[in-house]
Amino acid sequence: MSALSSLAQLQAAAAGVAQPLATVRHCQVSGAPLVLVPLKLAGEAAAPLAVMAGSAPDAPTLLVVPQPRNRDLRFGFAAALGRLVLNHIETSRGEVEQLPPGKEGDERIRYGDAPQLLVPNRGGVAFLRLMGRSTRFRSTEGPYAVDPAVPVLGRWLTWFAERFDHPGSSLLMAMTEALRLHWATGQSSLEDGNLAALMGWIDPPDGMDGPAAAARAEDPVLCPPAGPTTDPTFDNEVLAPAIAAYDRAGPGSRAEERLRDVLAGQLTPTWELMWRGVELLRALPEGASVPRRWERDRDAFTYYHQTFGEAYPQARRDPPVRAARRLHDLERAQDAYDAQRAFDDPLVMAEHRLAGAAFGGTVTECDPARLDETGKRPKLRPLLRVGTADPVRLDVGTTVCSAARPALKGRIVEIADGSVLLELTGGMGRKLTPEPGAVPAAGARVCFTSLSEGSFGAAKFPDREDTPWTHGGPPGEYTPTGEDAEEEWA
Repeated sequence: MSALSSLAQLQAAAAGVAQPLATVRHCQVSGAPLVLVPLKLAGEAAAPLAVMAGSAPDAPTLLVVPQPRNRDLRFGFAAALGRLVLNHIETSRGEVEQLPPGKEGDERIRYGDAPQLLVPNRGGVAFLRLMGRSTRFRSTEGPYAVDPAVPVLGRWLTWFAERFDHPGSSLLMAMTEALRLHWATGQSSLEDGNLAALMGWIDPPDGMDGPAAAARAEDPVLCPPAGPTTDPTFDNEVLAPAIAAYDRAGPGSRAEERLRDVLAGQLTPTWELMWRGVELLRALPEGASVPRRWERDRDAFTYYHQTFGEAYPQARRDPPVRAARRLHDLERAQDAYDAQRAFDDPLVMAEHRLAGAAFGGTVTECDPARLDETGKRPKLRPLLRVGTADPVRLDVGTTVCSAARPALKGRIVEIADGSVLLELTGGMGRKLTPEPGAVPAAGARVCFTSLSEGSFGAAKFPDREDTPWTHGGPPGEYTPTGEDAEEEWA
């Protein structure tokens, strides 16, 4: 936790209301996201109990497993959920965009939109991940055949869960994580995992402050848990008798209707909180880099959708080369995401200024027409002295860029008490005179940082066939030597 986040938490505790951690929204919020509020049976890792789903706050769909221990009912539930999710996927593609050919000259397309799934918390993400793992390998033929929508649902849920791990992706989002990215509360991070308590601090009901609303959220009767785990008292006193009554009466009975009403009562409060959270996020102005990250999400969705019929289900474990490539991609994405958030938001950049990775101040001296004539050709290298009160923990020679215009790059030449001398090296045009407005004038407020969207490039990984057998490749040809060679000869 940064010093600025800690200060915001202290201010929230003193004021009794959440404090902003961002001035813009750092995630995409679709016009019609698919909200999923799942519940599972206690003590059963992958036994679904119910889910409330829909793309409009006034039109939820309730799917229930009356007896979660019944395999047929569970996979019937998975088939119904699969049809709902797949319909959302197919209706969220938008118009097809034609893109310029790639490096190899191949034609490329991108869907104009992509599906977005919203769940209440990280537990909901883990439930979808586990459900995808338990359904994507199911057979649609044979003695234990399932509906064809079940393995398709499993593959898509696995893909969404993998995209959730990708920094900056908005295809699958946990509402608690999205809200915590933009507001700080006066409670612990563990308590922030409770959606009702978190919303109580951010948007308390009339006549209540954050602590009172959060305390009210701890009452499982007034604010049922957001799932996927249910309250133990509810399990023992309400759910267990309702399932037992269904077992005695059978499907289509009033006992089944009673069970549906009981589960709807548990899910409806969280459903309403989810849509309040969507409204809060939509009220924030969108960050400048959000559309670019959403483009990458749409690229990933387009590729997976186009190749879905040709690919096999995702493996239970990644082979070594794919695991290394995926880890490298996640590290690059995290590096770019941190920089983009800082460039978009002065509050986020303030955390880096406190940490010494950035500095802001006023230009005190400027030589915009300075040329470096030490090489064969003169180069435009303006000098800029920035007066700053920030703690600068960067070394001389470090490359930095402007937070307002990342293309404007420079190199630290000197660090003195209260000032930093910079030599600008890029982002001023290709002539020996800078473009108008490219070099900050004396008196201008500036901020420079060592953050960069591409601090390291893409690495090259070998094909599986070119790796040793210890990393998934074929075993090498055996050539006997020494005593083994003598035995082979004999």
